[in-house]
Amino acid sequence: MRSELTQAQIDSYRENGFIVIPDFLTPEELAVWREAVDESVRIRDGRKLPGRPDWKGGGESYYENVFIQRLNLWKDNPTMRRLILDPRIGKMACDLEGIDAIRVWHDQTLIKEPWANPTSFHLDVPYWSFSSRHAVSIWVALDDATFENGCLFFLPGTHKTARFDNAGIGPNMNALFKIYPEFASLRSVAAPMKAGSCSFHNGLTAHGAHANMTPGFRRAMTCGFMPDGCTFNGKKNILSDEQIARLKIGDALRDEDQNPIVYARTRSTLP
Repeated sequence: MRSELTQAQIDSYRENGFIVIPDFLTPEELAVWREAVDESVRIRDGRKLPGRPDWKGGGESYYENVFIQRLNLWKDNPTMRRLILDPRIGKMACDLEGIDAIRVWHDQTLIKEPWANPTSFHLDVPYWSFSSRHAVSIWVALDDATFENGCLFFLPGTHKTARFDNAGIGPNMNALFKIYPEFASLRSVAAPMKAGSCSFHNGLTAHGAHANMTPGFRRAMTCGFMPDGCTFNGKKNILSDEQIARLKIGDALRDEDQNPIVYARTRSTLP
């Protein structure tokens, strides 16, 4: 795993809100990630979240035909747990954001099937149950992500001024610009990646993806990370009814069964 970051990479990430790391995984590591993701999706049998048989994917809606989305694979697949909770990835996230400790928020597959819809421009953090300017996501390409099959596009620098408002992922690529008209004049930056490469992006960096205009799959595995110390903002997102019942707005999100620590510079940074 190519886990060492240069200062130039960190500076670029902080300026633009994203960075692409070519050849992040070795060919052997890539094979392990692919097998773990494929196995996890098979085991889920359409269920998006573990323990939530009511929340299933599929159907004819626009969103369900953007990608196959299965969340928190680390919870029910031991191999995915080892991969997602790798402290080397956690350290990279902390170094990029300049923070001391980070937790898993949720992982997810984002698999564009043949002829899948585009992913409209959106922000990540506004979906989640906490609000932070230092949340960060990793996006690992398990297949080549190309202009033809749905590579990512970023709007550089948007993390600096974005708020916690979002338009959601719908049929209109430009819906986010109704909320952030100042973003509409920016030039997007494409991020095609070879399989085994990855990107990191800040949770408030606007990003989207092409449609899959091919008969093949574009598989990606992602994880959103939450800085330690974040608090509940009242949004349910992936939390269960039981978890929501125990939380009040402002409570710290420190349940190790739900949001384990991935990396901490020193244990003294933790409560």
